[in-house]
Amino acid sequence: GIDSSPDTMLDRVEKRKVARIVQPPPISISLLPRKEICVCIVLTELFLWETMTSFSPCVNLVQVKDRGPEATRRFFNWFYWSINLGAILSLGGIAYIQQNVSFIAGYAIPTVCIGVAFIVFLCSQSFFITKPPDGSAFTDMFKILAYSCCSRKSPREHSSNGNAQEILPQPRQKQSLFETAKASRGGPFREDKVEDVKVLVKIIPVFLALIPYWTVYFQMQTTYVLQSLHLRIPQFSNSTSNTHTFPAAWLTMFDAVLILLLIPLKDKVVDPVLKRNGLLPSSLKRIAVGMFFVMCSAFAAGILESNRLNAVKVKTIAQKIGRGTIYYAADMSIWWQVPQYILIGFSEIFASIAGLEFAYSAAPKSMQSAIMGLFFFFSGIGSFVGSGLLALVSIKQIGWMSNHADLGNINGCHLNYYFFLLAAIQGATLLLFLIVSVKYDHQRSRTNGVAAGGRT
Repeated sequence: GIDSSPDTMLDRVEKRKVARIVQPPPISISLLPRKEICVCIVLTELFLWETMTSFSPCVNLVQVKDRGPEATRRFFNWFYWSINLGAILSLGGIAYIQQNVSFIAGYAIPTVCIGVAFIVFLCSQSFFITKPPDGSAFTDMFKILAYSCCSRKSPREHSSNGNAQEILPQPRQKQSLFETAKASRGGPFREDKVEDVKVLVKIIPVFLALIPYWTVYFQMQTTYVLQSLHLRIPQFSNSTSNTHTFPAAWLTMFDAVLILLLIPLKDKVVDPVLKRNGLLPSSLKRIAVGMFFVMCSAFAAGILESNRLNAVKVKTIAQKIGRGTIYYAADMSIWWQVPQYILIGFSEIFASIAGLEFAYSAAPKSMQSAIMGLFFFFSGIGSFVGSGLLALVSIKQIGWMSNHADLGNINGCHLNYYFFLLAAIQGATLLLFLIVSVKYDHQRSRTNGVAAGGRT
């Protein structure tokens, strides 16, 4: 059965969070001419892997390399679609088995699936060309950062070197902090390495602004489920008259089903129409739209929780979940949670897919896998921020989530305050992100304009 203790429930969730953060090193692979076969293999592995956990690997497929933003956008649309196809199987079958049959059987199934995915990957290596590692991008990054911050030479030191190029008059211009690390300025690093780090520094603020988004997003797997356990959950009986409870995690399928339905529509209909009319928004603008939807989801959850707390004062029902755990729920249907899950689904279509696209397209070619890894790293940070924030509002001085008489009962808590706080944080971050994204798009367009002018 399901233990109603928040500590135990959060412990289970932490395992999923760790699975999203502790990922294998990024794999960079080139495709042989049989691209269609390779794509099917990769998508099959993603499907099987997602059955075990919501894992999104750092892939650097040369299939989308050098094919422009259109190929990148379409690849990540279907990449994300295949992940959610696996999530449907995981939520539809495994969640039911874990809640009504056995957690051992529920975890055995994804274990077998990940084993099959591993075997498929091993057997398909003849279709791939594996590039040998050529050093760590992060090692070079930290070296350049350390040199630029701690060992920056003064202009006098440069002039004392006596190089011929130092005699020539240098035009006055605002120089980047990292310019002194370049070999042409007396530093020990190649020009391209320093330029890659400069691009990375511009990308990281975007990832930092996404942390509150991921904090709200992961509520779908934590506090949203806790809220659903305190709503009226439907039950059904089979032919042997055994009563089974509707798995609370099944509501997450509304998010996955919505993604499966809307991504093909977006890829085949909406995006081509917008592109023909010159209205296709940039990846950063789509991320901002996704932030708005996730903010609305947290706000909807807060409104529902406020109504649920009022309903608990009128009538409370005792419902058994699993093999004996009793939850004291409000006499409100669990289906009232559907809007907040649908809003999460809309946010994923915009923010998550566009985030992957941005991480890949904005990164230098030598750091594409590393920066995609950073994208998932910051999503994990957002997950842990949510746990830390929940622990903060649970202390006695605040007491929003403190119910020491019954740790599994949130009827005496104020989970609605927590949801409203998340919505407010996301709203403030959205305003900040709009400023950051406009500035980034402006700098990038100006850089592309200068590059185009140089070629002409």
